[in-house]
Amino acid sequence: MKRLTTDVLVIGAGAAGLVSALELEGRDVIVIAKAPVGQGSSSSWAQGGIAAAVGKDDHPDHHKRDTLDVGVDLSCEAAAHVITHEGPELIEALINWGVNFDRTPEGELSLGREAAHSFRRILHAEGDSTGKEIMRALGQAVVRAPHIRLMQDGTAYELMVTDGRVVGAFVRQEDGQNVAVTAKAVIMATGGLGSLFGYTTNPVESCGEGLAMAALAGARMADLEFVQFHPTAIDVGVKPMPLATEALRGEGAHLIDGRGVRFMPSVHKDAELAPRDVVARAIWRRIKAGDKVYLDCRDAVGDAFKDRFPTVWAYCHDAGLDPATQPIPVTPAAHYHMGGIDVDLEGQTSLDGLWAVGEAACTGVHGANRLASNSLLEAVVFGRRVALNILEAELPDPQGTDDHMPQQAGALDLSDQLATVMYGAANVERTEAGLFEALCQIAVWEEKLASFTPAFRNRLITAKMILACALERRESRGGHFRSDYPDTDAKQAHRTKTTLKEIDAFIRGLNLGATIKGTIQSCQTPA
Repeated sequence: MKRLTTDVLVIGAGAAGLVSALELEGRDVIVIAKAPVGQGSSSSWAQGGIAAAVGKDDHPDHHKRDTLDVGVDLSCEAAAHVITHEGPELIEALINWGVNFDRTPEGELSLGREAAHSFRRILHAEGDSTGKEIMRALGQAVVRAPHIRLMQDGTAYELMVTDGRVVGAFVRQEDGQNVAVTAKAVIMATGGLGSLFGYTTNPVESCGEGLAMAALAGARMADLEFVQFHPTAIDVGVKPMPLATEALRGEGAHLIDGRGVRFMPSVHKDAELAPRDVVARAIWRRIKAGDKVYLDCRDAVGDAFKDRFPTVWAYCHDAGLDPATQPIPVTPAAHYHMGGIDVDLEGQTSLDGLWAVGEAACTGVHGANRLASNSLLEAVVFGRRVALNILEAELPDPQGTDDHMPQQAGALDLSDQLATVMYGAANVERTEAGLFEALCQIAVWEEKLASFTPAFRNRLITAKMILACALERRESRGGHFRSDYPDTDAKQAHRTKTTLKEIDAFIRGLNLGATIKGTIQSCQTPA
């Protein structure tokens, strides 16, 4: 097995990982990327923009208040303070790295508004190509940085741990070669987990493997049950699903049913600009009832669509739609994970030697529901914080790494079947019966664990953790909605902190039913 050594290993090449790498100047850094930098990450797909209180009438305190309001009493106030008050400085850093944000004719930053924001504070680039532009600039800066080594087309699948300290990771390259990378510090920046679900706006690389690697190593997890479903994924039979950015609703686009009737004003006082979970459920219920739902942009955007929202226009054009004259068919799809690896305000996990950042991490800033366009902001703010914390730390050389060997694995991958199970059980609306049935199926697959690829093993672990946490939270809050417990319970206004060991103990107490040839025969609910 090939071996590499570095000061800092960054697993993942989205915005968070690249900012951390860039800020680690003076340290030798290896960045592992599943795909060429700028591709294969949710950051590069972000259309809506990045939120920051940079407007003349805005203030970070206003932004903080909006963030906390959307989090449904679960947001960490200290984390919300960090991203909203440090955000404007990071916008300047992004500009210095070469990001070309849209500007007014007078040269000022152009600011838009999205759902649940009380001010216009959303920065865009090339209309709806914000993530792509940020990743272009960061990617070019990384390529130029002499302290960074890029390891592209590689997938980390297991962490190395010695005496409770993370000392590196095993990586499988596209040619099948395994590489052991040892490091004084490891940053988990693997992004989200949308592709665990059958309907998602995320790239296929966003499958939650980083959470499983950290959990297997013993790291504490947080708020895993909270998954945000974007209300307006474009429903034209393409996977991953193209996204109709929320900025369209911010500019006045309306949701209509199959009869052409607008329905959101009767659901929420903010209508189409209600929090995403409210909009997603309203759409989901109409679709479940056999109706169709469309995003009508004809009056709000009209003939300017191609120029103002070129990415969405291209998606629609490829599907044979003209959004300037035709409503866009939409449906909810898995979009963002509020939970992840539990970290403090410096991005440190519960394990020595391991930091986490971006969507793979859970800072607590989003609580039960993410405020639109806060994800890119969190990624860059905490990307810098993680780097500064590592630069200030005294990092020991990794010890005993020669003794590490990766787990043996098979070649079977059932990711498509798992995605069907997850979307069926843990979608916009969840029930005890559906969650139990999904856990039963996962128990069947776990009996054959040695047959599966390392990637599928990790996906299975992450899916199991989400299902168990969703089953245990018997209320509805933000991105977690239980139709059998539809009310928000004030007694459950606490964050979920757990480990894989604790989750497995919880599942053992459920008395999951027997199975025959992979078909579920029974599932016993505990008395």
